[in-house]
Amino acid sequence: MSHELQISKYEKEEIGRALIRPPKMYGKVILSVVFLLLLAFSYSIFIGSLDFRPYFFPLLPEQKQQRSQSCDYEPLKVYMYDLPRRFHVGMMDPEGPQGEEPVTAENIPQWPENAGVRKQHSVEYWLMASLLFEGRGREAVRVLDPEVADAFYVPFFSSLSFNTHGHNMTDPATEGDRKLQVEIMDMLHKSKYWQRSAGRDHVIPMTHPNAFRFLRQELNASILIVVDFGRYPRSLSTLSKDIVAPYVHVVDSYTNDTAKDPYESRKTLLFFRGSTVRKDSTEGMRSSKFCLHPAGDTPSSCRLFDAIVSHCVPVVVSDKIELPYEDEIDYTKFSLFFSDTEALQPGFLINKLSEFPKEKWLEMWRNLKNISHHFEFQFPPAKGDAVDMLWRQLRRKLPGVQLATHRRHRLRVPDWWRRR
Repeated sequence: MSHELQISKYEKEEIGRALIRPPKMYGKVILSVVFLLLLAFSYSIFIGSLDFRPYFFPLLPEQKQQRSQSCDYEPLKVYMYDLPRRFHVGMMDPEGPQGEEPVTAENIPQWPENAGVRKQHSVEYWLMASLLFEGRGREAVRVLDPEVADAFYVPFFSSLSFNTHGHNMTDPATEGDRKLQVEIMDMLHKSKYWQRSAGRDHVIPMTHPNAFRFLRQELNASILIVVDFGRYPRSLSTLSKDIVAPYVHVVDSYTNDTAKDPYESRKTLLFFRGSTVRKDSTEGMRSSKFCLHPAGDTPSSCRLFDAIVSHCVPVVVSDKIELPYEDEIDYTKFSLFFSDTEALQPGFLINKLSEFPKEKWLEMWRNLKNISHHFEFQFPPAKGDAVDMLWRQLRRKLPGVQLATHRRHRLRVPDWWRRR
């Protein structure tokens, strides 16, 4: 016997309305939850944990700036030619191995402490060592695939070769230097990467004014690393394509220069290092307010950089001097410059230095302490040291290299604009 529940039409309508319309209490709960979700969502956007700008505004200036900044930190990719040791570290120890064994960060010999004045021309060694180092934070890294390289480094120690194989052109020992240069140029001329750019993207260290003396005219398109342009014709070396490097300082860096009154503690007004020994130079510079840097047989010399790491305000008398990293560093913030004519006037320099205000000198002294690390050559390399600064200089030269290379590929009359 079946029993059927009897529901009136009115009761059915009431039940339907109840099903589609929640009680007031449930409605308030739902509204509260929705409100809290909206509040949390808004707060997340405000504090930056949720950022929908990349999805809706992909070309906002801030986004583009972040991308460009991340690209700035990509290191320069440098291909370094593998050369037998006799072209580089083998000259540091003629009795050591001279064969084909690769030089690595683990087996590269240390620069000898007893190298004397040869140390000032050792930029070629420190550049090579920096490319062998595999730590982070470097301005340039070595790549083993030349196809992906931004530039090519030729680790021929041309300055050390000059210092090793006789100074006089008539000296029979110079034949060793000439043979090395001939071998290097023969290797480069056969390289398709040299041929591709005519050597324009190849970096050649030549910090001794007589380095590469036999065949330097074949390098007039390459990026040369020099200390000045005193002995180079304009057809070979120019500021627009080449890199000015500092001499490697030969005095010890003044790392504990913490005198309460450095102006008064430096009793000597002006120091000049002629042929004094290294120890006397160190003491003289650290006890002097100013250090004289006159032009010699070339516009620049190691004295300037010895003064910088000694925190002795340089007094530069050289009309044709060019300085390292000058697009980043303002030397007038910590150095004084006088023309040759001014310096020849009796008493002119001494009067100027004697009247120089103490507060201004202290400001220059502080600036010297702040920038001196840019002139340190070391291994392992450090962020912002001399090698790091030189690789940064190279990065700025490369757009001009690419322009010249691309024009060369399509021009039928090379450099027509020079003939106007």
